[in-house]
Amino acid sequence: MAKSIFKINSPFRPAGDQPAAIKKLDDGLRRGLSEQTLLGVTGSGKTFTVANVIAAHDKPTLVIAHNKTLAAQLAQEYRDFFPAAAVHYFVSYYDYYQPEAYISATDTYIEKDAQINKEIDRLRHASTQALLTRRDVVVVASVSCIYGLGSPGEYLAENLRLEVGQPLTRSELMRQLVTGHYVRTTADLTPGTFRAVGSVVEIMPASEQVIYALTLGPDTLLEIGRLDFITREIVEQPVSIFIFPAKHFVTSDADRRRAVKAIRRELAERLKYFEGRGELLAAERLARRTNYDLAMIREVGYCSGIENYSRHLSGRPAAAPPDTLLSYFPRQADGRPDFLTVIDESHMTLPQIRGMYGGDASRKQNLIEHGFRLPSAADNRPLKFDEFTARIGQVIYTSATPDDYEKQRSGQVVEQIIRPTGLPDPKIEIKPVTGRDSYRGQVADFIVEAEKEIKAGWRVIATTLTKKMAEDLATYLKERQLKAEYLHSEIKTLERIKILTDFRKGIFDCLVGVNLLREGLDLPEVSLIGILDADKEGFLRSETALIQTIGRAARNIAGRVILYADRLTGSLERAVAETNRRRAKQIAHNKKHGITPRTIIKQIKDIMAEIEDERTRTAQTLAALDRAAYGDDLKQLIKDKEKQMAAAAADLDFETAAILRDEITTLKKPIK
Repeated sequence: MAKSIFKINSPFRPAGDQPAAIKKLDDGLRRGLSEQTLLGVTGSGKTFTVANVIAAHDKPTLVIAHNKTLAAQLAQEYRDFFPAAAVHYFVSYYDYYQPEAYISATDTYIEKDAQINKEIDRLRHASTQALLTRRDVVVVASVSCIYGLGSPGEYLAENLRLEVGQPLTRSELMRQLVTGHYVRTTADLTPGTFRAVGSVVEIMPASEQVIYALTLGPDTLLEIGRLDFITREIVEQPVSIFIFPAKHFVTSDADRRRAVKAIRRELAERLKYFEGRGELLAAERLARRTNYDLAMIREVGYCSGIENYSRHLSGRPAAAPPDTLLSYFPRQADGRPDFLTVIDESHMTLPQIRGMYGGDASRKQNLIEHGFRLPSAADNRPLKFDEFTARIGQVIYTSATPDDYEKQRSGQVVEQIIRPTGLPDPKIEIKPVTGRDSYRGQVADFIVEAEKEIKAGWRVIATTLTKKMAEDLATYLKERQLKAEYLHSEIKTLERIKILTDFRKGIFDCLVGVNLLREGLDLPEVSLIGILDADKEGFLRSETALIQTIGRAARNIAGRVILYADRLTGSLERAVAETNRRRAKQIAHNKKHGITPRTIIKQIKDIMAEIEDERTRTAQTLAALDRAAYGDDLKQLIKDKEKQMAAAAADLDFETAAILRDEITTLKKPIK
């Protein structure tokens, strides 16, 4: 048997239900099952199970998550499991994105406004380049992976191979770099830029934070040096390197000329259409914009919004699906996908994928009808759901609460109910919402129950239906002498981190929130969750939402959940029945194997404290340097900060990286 390209690095061995789940999923893949579901309860180690399946299946893998934060967390976990493999992170590169739109009712045109995160753009290039050059690749992506990306064939064809000794002049090299959308600079290099100093051309690839220094003779490439981008020390001297284009949308000169002609033909047809209907304003608007874009494409090979012409640039027929990240994954000789797809939290991710096309199409159609874009702009779009499913090959859905879609289509549903820790699902109790006789209602009862848990040294969570209710309840609890805070989506990310850290440390005891408390929170100190108004059927009180919320109490041996409801809805009945089924199975397994479950002990990482300590150290260092009149030490400090920023970005900790970037900007001011 050939040696696996994926080798797992972990101090743990599969435990609980994991060994059986790994075997069943791997057998299913070998038997050719196109779809399988891993129904894994919260805390059962689904990611570790999937990592073992990836290692056994031995193919490139796409993991899709429903938001950037979860994708970053998964990418880091897979990097830990596969340190020798290429594990990459692929999400939308916009820090801010306002799509182009037109509101006909008020005659309001909204121009596209976007702020691109250059670090995430670099990681996207690293993902596609890894897929085109090696097999041991895991890409963890958000649903942005179904959006148009540019042709992998053109991207690969435009890649520049440089080898010591090859015939090459300085001007020819720079011309080739510009063709690949690299930008010449005289300042510090950033990904996708180059600079020329004498006979040396320095390049920072779009996918790496390294510098390649190329020494050229009159007509020959003499030497290649790979430099640390901060210290500029020579790391190695390779004989050859590959420089991929700085943008995913690239075309050859011949294709560009062909595309320009096709765009002109479509423009003429569309102008004739508008003029025939007497819509002269739309015709003038379309002619002005399109002709400007054509001039930019002809002169520099690129224009703002070039993706709207992607159908012509790639030569695709009308209505054909675009190239996406999926197009960069390998395929077998017969065209079938030659990779594994894992859809994490499938009950959340699949509906997102299913809904992407409709929203995009509606916005684009309005722009086309009023002369802001050519009809071909509609072909710059996300994949339709059936196009997506046709391109992913064998797939594993993972969720604690898979929907009917996954269950009905899967060749098998593999349960992972037993946690390696032995922890069972929490106990469930149902109490009335409204007060009667000696019972004073859900809030008063929750306060009594919360005080018991807090006295025992634990924390408690209350979930409400709205943000306003969360804020009001937190205020009321404080008036009743409970230390409480609320958490919802309007609270900024760094403040959210601080609230959760303070909660775990016991600075306050009760956290009140809405649906943010369902997935992705790992709070082993929580022993009680009170779900208020649990009988209000809807998104936040559906069977899926209830089971996910109940799962937040499954990391504590004393975990229990109180459902406040005056009536038993269908969602409540199903959620309680499923939780009790799992709990019974878990307890029976523990008795059979003599397992004594224990509360998870997880280190509390205070990110905010680390940031504050970093700021304090910086202030102290600056004060010392100020007394020494700065000198060369300031330059060294900046280099150290840049290293820390690069390390934070490599760990996908973009918040810390952004703070360090701001500190570096401040530190550089005295030099100027």
